[in-house]
Amino acid sequence: MQTYSFSNYTPEISEDCFLAPGSHVIGQAKIEKGVNIWFNSVVRADVNKIFIGENTNIQDLAILHVTSENALKVGKNVTVGHSAILHACTIEDHCLIGMGAKILDGAVIGAGSLVAAGSIVPPHKVYPPNSFILGSPAKRLRELNDEEKSTFHDHYKSYLQLTEVYQDESTHRLLSK
Repeated sequence: MQTYSFSNYTPEISEDCFLAPGSHVIGQAKIEKGVNIWFNSVVRADVNKIFIGENTNIQDLAILHVTSENALKVGKNVTVGHSAILHACTIEDHCLIGMGAKILDGAVIGAGSLVAAGSIVPPHKVYPPNSFILGSPAKRLRELNDEEKSTFHDHYKSYLQLTEVYQDESTHRLLSK
């Protein structure tokens, strides 16, 4: 894990966060309690702000970036899948962003929504809460049903548990450098 100041801005990271080795946090980033950022992810707040709400997980190889016009906001209890790209957008609370999804400038993903793996959300597209979003370009297929809501809204909890395992150094060790 490496943190970098940029242009007189230093990341604000709560003490109880987990930042895996190889993750990078740069500049005007504010990271709330319980956030976990996994291996080789980049949170690059160089030309604008990035906010990540509590208990959110940013999985391996994810890229979070901004533009000078648009900051990036990720709400609380969000799961951002492996290799996802969040670029200058807003992800509201309790969303699940699938692996390899790309959310582009100015887009808003409503609270409790699921963006399917590999989907590409166009710039400035706004989706209502509890949407099932799929495709390239991504479209709202329907509202999530009650079973899906309970599954996806709580997905972040599995990463809180996994964080505890990784923070217990007796469970793993570096084998080579």
